[in-house]
Formats: sequence, structure tokens, C-alpha cells
Amino acid sequence: MRTISILFHSAWLLPLSVAAAGAHAFLDHAEPRVGSTVRAAPREVSLSFTQNLEPRFSTVTVTDASGQRVDGGRPVVSGSTMRVPLRGIRSGTYRVSWRVLSVDTHTTEGAFTFRVGD
Repeated sequence: MRTISILFHSAWLLPLSVAAAGAHAFLDHAEPRVGSTVRAAPREVSLSFTQNLEPRFSTVTVTDASGQRVDGGRPVVSGSTMRVPLRGIRSGTYRVSWRVLSVDTHTTEGAFTFRVGD
């Protein structure tokens, strides 16, 4: 009987833990894609997340191999998508670093690279 009680309570708590895990804005996809190589230099980086973002507290930076910023500054946020223009992009590897605050007040961050050239 004790085993049935434990299983019942565990099953009841499972949806709560799933809801808590889903309460963060995780990166869903990006353009250029994470880890990709593109032939032509992109004009912007676009990041799409699993939740809407708070524009004033969400940032993205794009740097070249020497650590110099190549993004155009403050990103534009619309719903769950954040875009930032790029400037001075040439062949090479670039690092995209982001930190976002979802509208439910949870912060997430991460980084990835993409490459321009053959």
C-alpha cells in the first residue's frame, strides 16, 4: 500500500516539475544555424527562443576570432525572436553570446559559433 501511495504522489508531482522546467526561454533555433558554415556573410543574427523575451533585459553580442565585436549594438526583440545587425563580417569564425530574460522573469544564457567562408 505504501508503494502505491508513493507512486500516486510522484505521478501527481511530475506535471509540476515539467511546468517548472518549461518556464525558461531556451534557444529554439538561430540564423545562421548553430555550428554552421555559410558561404556569404549574413547581414544579421536572428535567435528564436521558446518563450517571449523582455526586450530591455535581453542582449546578444557577436565577436570575431580576435574578440572584436561585429554586431550593430542593441538587438531588436519581437516576441520570442531577437535580431542584431552585423557589420564588417568577412571569412572566419564568429561567436554569438546571448543572455535573455523571459517574460516570466527567468534568465538563460548561452553561446555558439558559426563560420563564414568555404
